[in-house]
Amino acid sequence: MHPTFESRLPTASANPQHICVVTETYPPEINGVALTLANLVKGLLARGNAVSVIHPKQRGLRTFNDFATSSYSEAIQVRGLPLPGYHGLQFGAPAGRLLRQHWREHPPAVVYIATEGPLGLSAVRAARRLNIPTVSGFHTNFHSYCRHYGVSWLQNIALRYLRWFHNQTECTLVTNEELRGRLQGAGFNKVSIVERGVDSQLFNPERRCAELRRQWGCSDQDLAMVYVGRIAPEKNLQLAIAAYREMRRFNASTKFIIVGDGPLRRTLQREDADVIFAGMQTGEQLARHYASADVFLFPSETETFGNVTLEAMASGLAVIAYGYAGAKLHISHGETGILVPFGNAKAFVDSAVSLVRDPQAIKRIRRQAREYATYLNWPRVVERFEALLMSAGEPRRETSRTTLTRTGLAT
Repeated sequence: MHPTFESRLPTASANPQHICVVTETYPPEINGVALTLANLVKGLLARGNAVSVIHPKQRGLRTFNDFATSSYSEAIQVRGLPLPGYHGLQFGAPAGRLLRQHWREHPPAVVYIATEGPLGLSAVRAARRLNIPTVSGFHTNFHSYCRHYGVSWLQNIALRYLRWFHNQTECTLVTNEELRGRLQGAGFNKVSIVERGVDSQLFNPERRCAELRRQWGCSDQDLAMVYVGRIAPEKNLQLAIAAYREMRRFNASTKFIIVGDGPLRRTLQREDADVIFAGMQTGEQLARHYASADVFLFPSETETFGNVTLEAMASGLAVIAYGYAGAKLHISHGETGILVPFGNAKAFVDSAVSLVRDPQAIKRIRRQAREYATYLNWPRVVERFEALLMSAGEPRRETSRTTLTRTGLAT
C-alpha cells in the first residue's frame, strides 16, 4: 500500500486570495477539528493567502499570530457558550450582524465553515445575504453521538439538520470516499474529498523516552499500549480497556496509558486503577507519549477521519483500529497496522491478543507504519483544499463577468 500523496515543501499559490475560516473550535483547544484547521490555516498562509479566522473567545486564548506567518491575517473573536458534557469546549453564539458588517468592509473570496453550530449557521446566512461563496466541512459525526449520550431518538433529527445545513453551501468537504458515499446516500448534495496530513517531524519514533517508560513501569522489553484523544462515551474506551485486560492475561507486564481528558476520565480512573491516565498532553510532550509506546488502541466507531491514527503511525506504533475512516484509508492490514471489521468488539479484542503474542510482527508493523506516514505531510493537502475553496466561488465570478460583459461594463 502506497501513500496517496507525497511530502513536499510549501509552494506559493498562483492566485492568492482572502479566505475566511469560521469555526467553533480552534487552538488552544485540543481536538482533531481545531488542530486540523490550524494546519490548514498555516498552509494557506504559507501559500501567500490572507486568512481571517472567526471563532469563539477562549479564556487564555493565544493570539492568532501564534499560528500565523502573515501580518495580513487576523482573528475575530465572538461570544462563546459552554458545550454541555464537554468541559473546556464551547460553541459560538450567533454573530450575523458582526459578520455582515465585517464582510461588507473586507469581503473574502470564499468562506470556509468548519462547524455546524449557531456561529456556523449565522455565517452561512450572512454569506448568502452578501453573495459570498461558502464551503463547509463535515468534521464530526454529531448525529452518531446521540446514541452515546442517551438520546438515540435525536439521531435522525440531527442528520436532517446537518443535511439542511451543508446543502446551503456550494460544497461539503470530507476526508474519504466511504464518508462521501454515506453522505451522498443521505441526500447531501456536492461532496468532495480533502484528506489529512501529519507532522512526521513532530511525531517521530526518535522521541521515544526511556525515562517516561520507566515512569509507566515499562522496561525496554515490556509492551506499552496507548490511547490518545477525548475520554468520552463516543470513543468506546471500555473496549480498549477490555482488550488490555485480555492482553495482560498473556503478558502481565503490559501497560495501558490513556492520554487526554474528558467527561469519562474520573469514572474510568476510579474503576480501572491499573490504567495510567497521563492527562492532556500537547506538542513535544504529546509526541513523546506516542513514541514511548508500542501499540495504539483505537476502538472509536464515530470518526470522520481520526487524526490520531496518522500521528500514531508517524510515531512508529502498531495501530489497531476499526476498518473505516482514516484507518481504512491509510492502514494496510498486517503491514502498516491492524484493521478490524467495523463494530466487531470480539474481533478487536482478539486482534489485540494476537498481536501481543507476536513481538516480531509488532516490530515490523511499527517500522512500516513510520515509513508510510513520512509521505503524508500537509502541503499537498492544503493545495487541494485551496483549489476546492477557489473553485466554489468560480460559478459566481463567471456569472459576474458575464453580467458585466452584457451590460458593457467589462474592461
